[in-house]
Amino acid sequence: MINILIVDDHPMVGEGTRAIIEQKANMAATFIADANTVAEVIMEKTYDVYLIDLHMPTTNGIELTKNILQIDPDATVLIYTGYDIAPHYNLLMDAGATGFVSKTASPEQLITVIRCALRGEVVVPLQLLKQLRRVNTESLVNVGEPNLGKMTLSRKEQEILEGVLRGLTNKEIASELSMGQRTIEYHLTKTFAKLGVTSRTEAIMKAKEHGLLSMRSLGKE
Repeated sequence: MINILIVDDHPMVGEGTRAIIEQKANMAATFIADANTVAEVIMEKTYDVYLIDLHMPTTNGIELTKNILQIDPDATVLIYTGYDIAPHYNLLMDAGATGFVSKTASPEQLITVIRCALRGEVVVPLQLLKQLRRVNTESLVNVGEPNLGKMTLSRKEQEILEGVLRGLTNKEIASELSMGQRTIEYHLTKTFAKLGVTSRTEAIMKAKEHGLLSMRSLGKE
């Protein structure tokens, strides 16, 4: 089950979004209208995706994104807004937002953006794409060649891989980490791509080779 937290000061929008998401069998959504309660809520439960309004009375999506990531550094935060995102793009990227979705998006578009974000992919509105600054080509890595010299795994990816090392199934890992099984599969797919492997056994071998597993998981503490 993919768990999603919606934060929006407009109850009709928030409840409507929740209803759209929960039409999908493998998605569950929680809606809160008060951004000030977000920290308390996510201290009690981890969510796979955070769908955050950009403009709210007591805070804004930029500051709220930063606050969420302080509590959950691996959080997937999508900015959900009816405003032009371009003026805020750089600030949102610096804050750690994963991507954006318009409140005018169709239900199909909304679900697509959520699924893409979980796979580490981003859906960018065409108008915004045209305005983005060009990427420095020197920072690009050749497609298909894992950059193992600078390879790091996120905390979630490491925890999941450690579960694989212990012989747990995806379902067992999901239960242990209080995450959806589909989310575990998404993270494993991303990890395989990072490592340039196609199987769980290869992933463990490559992770050991490059020191990406904790000493505790390797039984060396």
